[in-house]
Amino acid sequence: MRILGIDPGLGITGYGLIDSCGSDVRLVEAGIIRSKAKDKMEKRLEGIYKKIINLIKDTAPDVVVLEELFSHYKHPKTSILMGHARGAICLAVEHQNVSLVNYPTTKIKKAITGHGRASKEQMQRTVTSLLGLKNPPEPFDVTDALALAITHANIWGHRNDLQNFR
Repeated sequence: MRILGIDPGLGITGYGLIDSCGSDVRLVEAGIIRSKAKDKMEKRLEGIYKKIINLIKDTAPDVVVLEELFSHYKHPKTSILMGHARGAICLAVEHQNVSLVNYPTTKIKKAITGHGRASKEQMQRTVTSLLGLKNPPEPFDVTDALALAITHANIWGHRNDLQNFR
């Protein structure tokens, strides 16, 4: 199964594409999509939308995994900006007829590190190890996107194992 994880952000959207077969996961591609802070909101969202469309066309994922919207009381504006980017991504995924799955951040952190409040550095170390990478994925947006994809691969693989067991 080919899984595209996306960590939505208005300034930087991270993405990570993996191939999963059983318990094996392999990195295919990872990177970031940037938008310019000086551009109008609608131009930034259009850019994210078009780049996600092209990414899906170029990589043909079976599923896209997206981080659920979260809000922190100290930074409420961040969640609003993330929501705009997330909406553009959801629309792009729908227009490409790809399945979309959403996971909360705490579930991803717990699935990857065993702790729902793991630090960015802990996540980065674990993702690096799970994918057998020489260097950690950077920036953290890419790490988060890969963590989304790996988590879905593990959940999906576990469900298939249970179905095959019965």
